[in-house]
Amino acid sequence: MHILVTGGAGFIGSHFTRAACAAFPRARVTVLDKLTYGGVRANLDALKGRRGFRFVRGDVCDPPLVGRLLKDCDLLVNFAAETHVDRSLLAAGEFLRTSVLGAFTLLEAARRLGRPPRILHMSTDEVYGPVLRGAAGEDARLDPSSPYSASKAGADLLALAYHRSFGVPVVIARACNLYGPRQFPEKMIPLMATNALRGLSLPVYGDGRQEREWLFVADACRALLRIAGRGVPGRVYNVGSGTWRRNIDVVKRIVRRTGASPALIRHVTDRPGHDRRYAVKAAAIRRLGWGPKVGFEAGLDLTVDWYRDNPGWWKPLLAKTRGYFRTQYGRRLK
Repeated sequence: MHILVTGGAGFIGSHFTRAACAAFPRARVTVLDKLTYGGVRANLDALKGRRGFRFVRGDVCDPPLVGRLLKDCDLLVNFAAETHVDRSLLAAGEFLRTSVLGAFTLLEAARRLGRPPRILHMSTDEVYGPVLRGAAGEDARLDPSSPYSASKAGADLLALAYHRSFGVPVVIARACNLYGPRQFPEKMIPLMATNALRGLSLPVYGDGRQEREWLFVADACRALLRIAGRGVPGRVYNVGSGTWRRNIDVVKRIVRRTGASPALIRHVTDRPGHDRRYAVKAAAIRRLGWGPKVGFEAGLDLTVDWYRDNPGWWKPLLAKTRGYFRTQYGRRLK
């Protein structure tokens, strides 16, 4: 079996790649990644020397390259995307290019093959927009609030259209907020952890009562492997934990775990279009026999401890985040 993982040097992509290599020790696994700011080649260092593993630095929007890589591919897993909502407010075009044009390039290359590979397309619960009560099922109306979530919704619809129009065997996974080791340090949990460890301000948007559904990345990868193998083409599968926490409560636990001063917490002006709550119904994936194993508090403590113990991973990445941090939080922290 040959598995192609696009965006495989990013946070979720690298965890999935390592999980796939463990689950299929005889498979050939190729990672395609452009190594933009969120792609970290070191995330795949554990696979160096593994027989059948190959890393290709390249653009998911490059049709000739994608066509060559797909020729003998059995499973394509697409994580290629710009993933940070805050960044999408600053540079929406990059998100549209990678998510929508990238998905089109992959789908079109697959369509042109006589035997297209099975495709797992990674999406997000944010395509449903704010869910103030209850939880969104897979058939809920899409109502994205940010350029990031709109780009993901567009890619989802394109993938489903290629299944209906051309029979391309696509399944879509819409996951809740994932967290864990090796998440890029500008996302909320690693940002708060690394700032707390350095005694820096912890900027919390608005009142901090925004509610998110959290899932540990290893549990998410088990769900994605299950969907890749047993999901029905043309279907969407929500991946949710059923565990919600308010942002401010997550930050307070990080403060306690790191021993930082609570005075570092700074409530700042909220970002535009900040959704209050996300929630998904995950009955379909549970019917496939999946369920989360890592509780949120245990997973968060494990994650914070990883950042404390691995400054050599995240400190070199801080240069990539300084300009963004100044733009996003500089005036808010004054």
